[in-house]
Amino acid sequence: MTSTKRRIETDVMKLLMSDYEVTLVNDNMREFYVRFYGPQETPFAGGIWKIHVELQADYPYKSPSIGFMNKIFHPNIDELSGSVCLDVINQTWSPMFDMINIFEVFLPQLLRYPNPNDPLNGEAAALMMRHPKEYEAKVKEYVQRFATKEVVDARTDPDDKEEEDAEMSDIGSISEDGGDS
Repeated sequence: MTSTKRRIETDVMKLLMSDYEVTLVNDNMREFYVRFYGPQETPFAGGIWKIHVELQADYPYKSPSIGFMNKIFHPNIDELSGSVCLDVINQTWSPMFDMINIFEVFLPQLLRYPNPNDPLNGEAAALMMRHPKEYEAKVKEYVQRFATKEVVDARTDPDDKEEEDAEMSDIGSISEDGGDS
């Protein structure tokens, strides 16, 4: 087993045994999703994002690829693709970090201290610099619209049993209060 493969397994196992909710893609340790909660004392507080993580062949010497699956309004995160500005990751990434650092340090720091001077989302960067209160309001609006537990749960794997149950209960609730409208 190569040291890279061993390192990936070690890091992913640590993440799986942590408090984070991790879903491997096809039981592959190089690609998985992690449920990430917005840091307290920020406009992102209360938000839940499904983060797509892909580990390159040269991990940990190359930083992981990270993307937000549900929308987030942030200067350094592309609104359409959800990808996080690679410069931001690569500037702080070191092989001494492991996957837990991404979710305990890196992403919370990114959300707490956005860098509007290196934007992937120009609208968010401009709003943050010119109208910080409006920026904060828009971040909170995105949290309410795109980063609730319901939204994240609805975006789970279609083969997931829980989602079928959720759809069933939605159908039930529609027929129950369907007569009111």
